[in-house]
Amino acid sequence: MSRRLGVVPDTVRTWRRRFLERGLDGLCDDPWPGVPWKITDADVERVIVKTLEETPKNATHWSTRSMAAATGMSQPTVSRIWRAFALAPHRSQTFELSTDPLFIDKVRDIVR
Repeated sequence: MSRRLGVVPDTVRTWRRRFLERGLDGLCDDPWPGVPWKITDADVERVIVKTLEETPKNATHWSTRSMAAATGMSQPTVSRIWRAFALAPHRSQTFELSTDPLFIDKVRDIVR
């Protein structure tokens, strides 16, 4: 089965065990291990709006470091948000966001 699906055997065993224990509910992802994520949808929205609608003082565009300083987030977090939304303020003058209704859910998975 694992060869046919292109995954390691442990993955198949995990999903089978979860299905046997919990039925279809067992096929939903378990919570991620470690510290819970502190970035909220509002935080992501704040970075996106600031990126698209404002420019920093004494600069033509935001850098991940200047955005991190302005929002109180870390530079890697800003970088993940920009990648998830395909934002590159240093490369272009206009941005287009996806109209996919599940876009925020997909971004949430990527940013985490």
